[in-house]
Amino acid sequence: MTLDERKNSRTTIEPFRLAKFFSLSGLIVFIIFVPVFTGLIANHTNKVMLERSEAYAEVFARNINRQVFQQFVVPTILTYGKISLRKPAQFRRLDRVIRDVTHGLRVQSVSILEARENLVSYSTDHERVGSPGPGGEGYESARHGKSSSLLVYRGSVLNLLPGSGEISCLLKTYIPLRAEKIFGHKGDVIIGVIEVVQDLSDDYHATLRLQAMISGTSILLLSFLFFILNFIVGKADRIIRARAAERHRLEERLFHSERLATLGKMVASVAHEIKNPLGIVQSTAAILKKKTAATMPENEHLAEVIVNETARLDRVVREFLDFARPQPFNFSQVDINEVIDKVLAFMEPELEGKGVVLDAVLGRGIAPVRGDFDRLYRAFLNVVINAVQAMADGGVLTVKSIEDQDGDIEVEISDSGKGMDDKAIEQIFVPFYTGKSRGTGLGLPMVKNIIDGHEGKIEVSSHPGEGSTFRFVLPAWE
Repeated sequence: MTLDERKNSRTTIEPFRLAKFFSLSGLIVFIIFVPVFTGLIANHTNKVMLERSEAYAEVFARNINRQVFQQFVVPTILTYGKISLRKPAQFRRLDRVIRDVTHGLRVQSVSILEARENLVSYSTDHERVGSPGPGGEGYESARHGKSSSLLVYRGSVLNLLPGSGEISCLLKTYIPLRAEKIFGHKGDVIIGVIEVVQDLSDDYHATLRLQAMISGTSILLLSFLFFILNFIVGKADRIIRARAAERHRLEERLFHSERLATLGKMVASVAHEIKNPLGIVQSTAAILKKKTAATMPENEHLAEVIVNETARLDRVVREFLDFARPQPFNFSQVDINEVIDKVLAFMEPELEGKGVVLDAVLGRGIAPVRGDFDRLYRAFLNVVINAVQAMADGGVLTVKSIEDQDGDIEVEISDSGKGMDDKAIEQIFVPFYTGKSRGTGLGLPMVKNIIDGHEGKIEVSSHPGEGSTFRFVLPAWE
């Protein structure tokens, strides 16, 4: 895989967004857990309430069975010879017995259904007497000697809100009415079905309040736990992304160094082969110039062209060699303003010749930097030269130096030249890329190498037709 392919594959990989994954999965679990947890509580409380009320209703029904048989059935048979609830006296006697038994108890109604036919023979709700009974599985089970219960409720936790519907809960228990052991009966003859209806609305209302309290508490606790964990995971995610960004930056520098090393070997080899013949051509041209000046003055300018062009090629070769074989840095305390003053002093004739106005604002009393004076001089000089070349028709060159709030030293070099577009900004630090008709494309890459070697950074902002600004940030001497 080439360096470019490795770079492209690396840029397509994004760090794992742990916080986003946790937030989404946690929210899903949270949404699922609370209703399930509330449902389990509701089922359990309803089951407990049903079991308790069933046991109560069964004991109550047995008591009614005994009292009805002893206080109504036996006396009625002895008095009238048979039971006929259509007779008012017998009906009132049975009603009095049942109401005495149910007095003060939480029983909404008691009804006695015929065993052979689903009809209401007696009920504390007199309007039901003579009408068909509820029938159903509960009635049929009681006819065959097995008790059963049915819980009928209306409303949910939402009905606790103001203005919502009514909450009600009824427990209907069906128990066989058996003949007692008397008058020759064995006590297992089913002579009817007792229907006991209990009003459990208050208990059900209290159960719903308990569910709401438990659900609300669960939501608060889970929300608090969710936000705490989300904060922790978010912080961990930021740390992971910061480390991933740092690793990405280090990989970028590594691949950049590998690429520069490869290019450096090639450049060094080519420059070495050119340097010696170029030196011979340059010295020969100088001798030729002297002889031409004496013998053929009219051709002296031709020899001068050769000398100037070979000198320019020599500078290019030296630039190649400096790029391919950088020398180690010689760090010391450096006054950044002194470096800038030296650069501007060297460029003063060039500025005047191009009609460029200098606006230098150098902060005084700023801390020295840990740097290599000569390397920093070359870096700033290269940027200033590029700025002047970008203002072919004159303009304004602005140079500033300040010490920022973090104690770092900032240098800004701005021009009012032709500027660059975003694509050009992305390429300016790539070796051999140049927007000039005559240039090696190594100037700004060397500037970047120098600033990187000082553990600094470069920021570039530019717009076509509006000029460019290079901002350097260098750490102060510690």
